[in-house]
Amino acid sequence: MFIETEVTPNPDTLKFLPGRAVLETGTANFASPEGADASPLAEAMFALDGVKGVFLGSDFVTITKATESEWQDIKPSVLAALMQFFSSGAPVMHDIEGPAPELAVDEDDADADIVEQIKTLLDEKIRPAVAGDGGDIIYRGFKEGVVYLQMQGACAGCPSSTITLKHGIENLLKYYVPEVVDVRSVEY
Repeated sequence: MFIETEVTPNPDTLKFLPGRAVLETGTANFASPEGADASPLAEAMFALDGVKGVFLGSDFVTITKATESEWQDIKPSVLAALMQFFSSGAPVMHDIEGPAPELAVDEDDADADIVEQIKTLLDEKIRPAVAGDGGDIIYRGFKEGVVYLQMQGACAGCPSSTITLKHGIENLLKYYVPEVVDVRSVEY
């Protein structure tokens, strides 16, 4: 098995492409070992010294290292653990139904059409580009002209995430949905 590695805009995060499907649908974000029991793959990655975060996409695994750790020390262990995991045939995720994503704000039912436009733009124009960098953006709400988004994977904690959010995503949403006046990042 050959696993490609790509750098991301976040210097603490690398994107690993195992050359096979990782998740059939959606994404899974594990910002700490707590909660990683939903994924045998995430558990295997957190067992390695220096791993601080695991993000699973359709065909990639994004690993975030602790700032004090060096990639030259961690990368060989991550590659070996990924090869061992995928060779084992173990499931990437357990069949555990998680809670529905929480909204950051109580949305107004009158904004349903606007919310649908925002979600469509996120799914069709923004999320594919962000996935290319090893991350994801999750919709967390819309209220009084403000869109609330959560950055995951390589995007979380990335030095350029604020620029991406304000100059890229906000400008695109404002262009297509005039009711949008601001975009804010939220943490969960």
